[in-house]
Amino acid sequence: MTDEKDQIVEIAENGEADEHVVSAERSRVMRAVRGKNTRPEIKVRKLLHRMGLRFRLHDRHLPGKPDIVLRKHRTIVFVHGCFWHRHEGCKLTRTPKSRVQFWTDKFRTNVRRDAMNVEALKEAGWNVIVVWECEAKDLAALEQRFLVALHDSAAGRRPPVETHKASVQKFPLVSKH
Repeated sequence: MTDEKDQIVEIAENGEADEHVVSAERSRVMRAVRGKNTRPEIKVRKLLHRMGLRFRLHDRHLPGKPDIVLRKHRTIVFVHGCFWHRHEGCKLTRTPKSRVQFWTDKFRTNVRRDAMNVEALKEAGWNVIVVWECEAKDLAALEQRFLVALHDSAAGRRPPVETHKASVQKFPLVSKH
Protein backbone atom coordinates (compact mmCIF):
# COMPACT_ATOMS: atom_id res chain seq x y z
CA MET A 1 0.00 0.00 0.00
CA THR A 2 1.41 3.39 -0.95
CA ASP A 3 0.86 6.48 1.10
CA GLU A 4 -0.68 9.68 -0.23
CA LYS A 5 2.68 11.33 -1.01
CA ASP A 6 3.73 8.38 -3.17
CA GLN A 7 0.41 8.53 -5.03
CA ILE A 8 0.87 12.21 -5.77
CA VAL A 9 4.37 11.58 -7.09
CA GLU A 10 3.15 8.65 -9.22
CA ILE A 11 0.40 10.75 -10.74
CA ALA A 12 2.86 13.54 -11.49
CA GLU A 13 5.34 11.11 -13.07
CA ASN A 14 2.61 9.58 -15.25
CA GLY A 15 1.77 13.01 -16.60
CA GLU A 16 -1.85 12.79 -15.47
CA ALA A 17 -1.47 15.46 -12.81
CA ASP A 18 -3.70 18.49 -12.56
CA GLU A 19 -2.23 21.90 -11.77
CA HIS A 20 -2.34 21.28 -8.00
CA VAL A 21 -0.13 18.21 -8.09
CA VAL A 22 3.57 18.91 -8.10
CA SER A 23 6.46 16.97 -9.51
CA ALA A 24 8.62 14.69 -7.39
CA GLU A 25 11.46 17.21 -7.61
CA ARG A 26 9.26 20.10 -6.42
CA SER A 27 7.96 17.93 -3.57
CA ARG A 28 11.51 17.14 -2.49
CA VAL A 29 12.53 20.80 -2.56
CA MET A 30 9.47 21.98 -0.63
CA ARG A 31 9.92 19.29 2.04
CA ALA A 32 13.43 20.62 2.64
CA VAL A 33 12.19 24.14 3.46
CA ARG A 34 12.36 24.74 7.18
CA GLY A 35 10.67 27.36 9.30
CA LYS A 36 13.16 27.19 12.17
CA ASN A 37 16.90 26.77 12.48
CA THR A 38 17.62 27.87 8.93
CA ARG A 39 21.21 28.55 7.87
CA PRO A 40 20.80 32.35 7.97
CA GLU A 41 19.15 32.13 11.40
CA ILE A 42 21.98 30.00 12.78
CA LYS A 43 24.56 32.45 11.38
CA VAL A 44 22.78 35.34 13.13
CA ARG A 45 22.53 33.39 16.40
CA LYS A 46 26.25 32.54 16.30
CA LEU A 47 27.06 36.19 15.68
CA LEU A 48 24.92 37.36 18.59
CA HIS A 49 26.48 34.73 20.85
CA ARG A 50 29.99 35.82 19.79
CA MET A 51 28.97 39.36 20.70
CA GLY A 52 28.27 38.13 24.23
CA LEU A 53 24.50 38.34 23.94
CA ARG A 54 22.20 35.70 25.34
CA PHE A 55 18.75 35.09 23.94
CA ARG A 56 15.73 32.84 23.71
CA LEU A 57 14.48 31.20 20.55
CA HIS A 58 11.02 31.06 18.98
CA ASP A 59 9.01 32.44 21.90
CA ARG A 60 5.51 31.21 21.15
CA HIS A 61 4.01 33.71 23.60
CA LEU A 62 5.01 36.67 21.42
CA PRO A 63 3.33 37.68 18.15
CA GLY A 64 4.95 35.97 15.18
CA LYS A 65 6.92 33.55 17.35
CA PRO A 66 10.14 35.57 16.84
CA ASP A 67 13.31 33.78 15.80
CA ILE A 68 15.43 35.48 18.49
CA VAL A 69 14.35 37.28 21.66
CA LEU A 70 16.85 39.46 23.53
CA ARG A 71 14.78 40.09 26.67
CA LYS A 72 17.46 42.10 28.47
CA HIS A 73 17.50 44.57 25.57
CA ARG A 74 13.76 44.28 24.91
CA THR A 75 14.64 43.48 21.31
CA ILE A 76 13.25 40.97 18.84
CA VAL A 77 15.12 39.66 15.81
CA PHE A 78 13.30 38.13 12.86
CA VAL A 79 15.48 36.36 10.29
CA HIS A 80 13.41 36.39 7.11
CA GLY A 81 14.00 34.43 3.96
CA CYS A 82 14.05 36.82 1.01
CA PHE A 83 11.85 34.53 -1.11
CA TRP A 84 9.11 33.81 1.43
CA HIS A 85 8.92 37.26 3.01
CA ARG A 86 9.45 39.28 -0.20
CA HIS A 87 12.62 41.29 0.36
CA GLU A 88 12.04 44.16 -2.02
CA GLY A 89 14.80 44.61 -4.60
CA CYS A 90 16.57 41.35 -3.71
CA LYS A 91 17.49 38.90 -6.46
CA LEU A 92 16.23 36.05 -4.28
CA THR A 93 12.72 37.53 -4.36
CA ARG A 94 11.14 35.97 -7.40
CA THR A 95 7.76 34.50 -8.14
CA PRO A 96 7.50 30.96 -9.51
CA LYS A 97 6.20 30.75 -13.06
CA SER A 98 3.64 28.07 -12.27
CA ARG A 99 0.49 28.79 -10.24
CA VAL A 100 1.22 32.52 -10.14
CA GLN A 101 -2.06 33.43 -8.43
CA PHE A 102 -1.46 30.89 -5.64
CA TRP A 103 2.03 32.26 -5.00
CA THR A 104 0.92 35.88 -5.16
CA ASP A 105 -1.78 35.20 -2.55
CA LYS A 106 0.67 33.25 -0.40
CA PHE A 107 3.27 36.01 -0.47
CA ARG A 108 0.64 38.70 0.16
CA THR A 109 -0.52 36.84 3.26
CA ASN A 110 3.06 36.36 4.52
CA VAL A 111 3.93 40.03 4.10
CA ARG A 112 0.70 41.17 5.79
CA ARG A 113 1.24 38.77 8.71
CA ASP A 114 4.82 39.99 9.12
CA ALA A 115 3.65 43.63 9.25
CA MET A 116 0.92 42.84 11.80
CA ASN A 117 3.37 40.93 14.01
CA VAL A 118 5.93 43.75 13.92
CA GLU A 119 3.24 46.32 14.74
CA ALA A 120 1.93 44.23 17.67
CA LEU A 121 5.47 43.87 19.05
CA LYS A 122 6.13 47.61 18.70
CA GLU A 123 2.89 48.40 20.52
CA ALA A 124 3.99 46.06 23.32
CA GLY A 125 7.22 48.06 23.67
CA TRP A 126 9.65 45.79 21.82
CA ASN A 127 12.38 46.94 19.45
CA VAL A 128 12.25 44.89 16.26
CA ILE A 129 15.11 44.09 13.91
CA VAL A 130 14.42 42.30 10.64
CA VAL A 131 17.45 40.54 9.18
CA TRP A 132 17.09 39.36 5.61
CA GLU A 133 18.61 36.12 4.37
CA CYS A 134 20.90 38.01 1.95
CA GLU A 135 22.08 40.34 4.76
CA ALA A 136 23.23 37.39 6.86
CA LYS A 137 26.13 36.95 4.42
CA ASP A 138 27.88 40.14 5.60
CA LEU A 139 28.43 39.45 9.29
CA ALA A 140 30.60 42.53 9.89
CA ALA A 141 27.86 44.88 8.67
CA LEU A 142 25.27 42.91 10.61
CA GLU A 143 27.33 43.17 13.81
CA GLN A 144 27.50 46.96 13.41
CA ARG A 145 23.77 47.09 12.88
CA PHE A 146 23.16 45.11 16.07
CA LEU A 147 25.57 47.29 18.05
CA VAL A 148 23.76 50.47 16.98
CA ALA A 149 20.30 49.00 17.59
CA LEU A 150 21.22 47.63 21.02
CA HIS A 151 22.97 50.86 22.00
CA ASP A 152 19.81 52.79 21.11
CA SER A 153 17.78 50.25 23.04
CA ALA A 154 19.97 50.67 26.14
CA ALA A 155 19.66 54.46 25.86
CA GLY A 156 15.88 54.17 25.84
CA ARG A 157 15.53 55.18 22.20
CA ARG A 158 13.50 52.94 19.97
CA PRO A 159 15.12 52.61 16.55
CA PRO A 160 12.78 52.68 13.58
CA VAL A 161 11.55 49.24 12.69
CA GLU A 162 13.08 48.05 9.47
CA THR A 163 10.09 46.53 7.77
CA HIS A 164 8.98 46.23 4.24
CA LYS A 165 6.02 48.61 4.13
CA ALA A 166 6.36 49.00 0.39
CA SER A 167 5.82 45.26 0.06
CA VAL A 168 2.76 45.47 2.32
CA GLN A 169 1.27 48.09 0.00
CA LYS A 170 2.27 46.04 -3.04
CA PHE A 171 0.51 42.96 -1.63
CA PRO A 172 -2.55 44.27 0.27
CA LEU A 173 -4.51 41.60 2.08
CA VAL A 174 -7.57 40.59 0.12
CA SER A 175 -10.50 39.19 2.02
CA LYS A 176 -11.60 35.81 0.77
CA HIS A 177 -15.37 35.52 0.59
